[in-house]
Amino acid sequence: MLLGLLVACSGSPDPSPATQPTDNETPTTSGTSNGGFEGHFTPAAFDQNAAETDGVNYIDLSHVSQGYIGAASTNENRLKLQVSKGDMSYNYDLPGTGEPIIVPVNMEDGAYTVRVMQNTTGDRYIELFAVTENVSLESEFAPYLRPNVFCNFTENSDCARLARELCAGAANEGAAFDAIYDYITNNISYDYAKADRLATVTGYVPNPDETLNTGSGICFDYASLTAAMLRSQGIPTKILTGYVSPDNVYHAWDMIYIDGSWSTLHISAKPGQWARADMTFAANGASEVIGDASAYADRYTY
Repeated sequence: MLLGLLVACSGSPDPSPATQPTDNETPTTSGTSNGGFEGHFTPAAFDQNAAETDGVNYIDLSHVSQGYIGAASTNENRLKLQVSKGDMSYNYDLPGTGEPIIVPVNMEDGAYTVRVMQNTTGDRYIELFAVTENVSLESEFAPYLRPNVFCNFTENSDCARLARELCAGAANEGAAFDAIYDYITNNISYDYAKADRLATVTGYVPNPDETLNTGSGICFDYASLTAAMLRSQGIPTKILTGYVSPDNVYHAWDMIYIDGSWSTLHISAKPGQWARADMTFAANGASEVIGDASAYADRYTY
């Protein structure tokens, strides 16, 4: 059954427009814990006044050290925002309505080039506007604590409010993760019909609140909801997509970073290390959802 889930998850993620988070750049407390854990929300926002622009296309690099880039454009043609560093690049759908998107700075420190690209024919694009910036992240965790186009939430999103409730009595980050793990695995079911519809579709963007409120989703939805709930509580979480052996099927999962030693009935993780968490498998009966990377081939990180 689990292999079937992965096959159904094989649609390729390719970001599309998403409503952006609050413009408050100061981390805020998400609630007071009765235990030793106190979660906090760290926002991300597009600042048009700080953006580089040609008058039509806007690229905001004012927060790159904090782990994210903003962009907006007005254009009747299909657009992409390309973020590249060396031989690596990520391409995101950019709406032509002027609505901004937030994308992560996810290729470590170095010289980044950000381009607004316009579709010409087929899969061909031309550059409209580009900016280059030398990036030095304030922390390796910065990109994975904030909302972005694939993990879109605010402090008042349903998923963030629920995470605050679930983690209110947590003794530490491990217990907070455990509470969120329990909720997702017990309340979100796999949507086979949706997986069939999206099997050959690109450009799908998960919505954490929609997944939470409908109680179902595909692997990308599980990963996005998990990341939104954990990030809303200040726990660094990566969304990864790639291939899982033995059948090399496309899939999405999470990596979490827990500061401190802890264990639960479900999982265990070493302190000071990223640990892999496959919530799709967990919700559908797998006995191990955190472990080594032997079956996973990472391709994209968000």
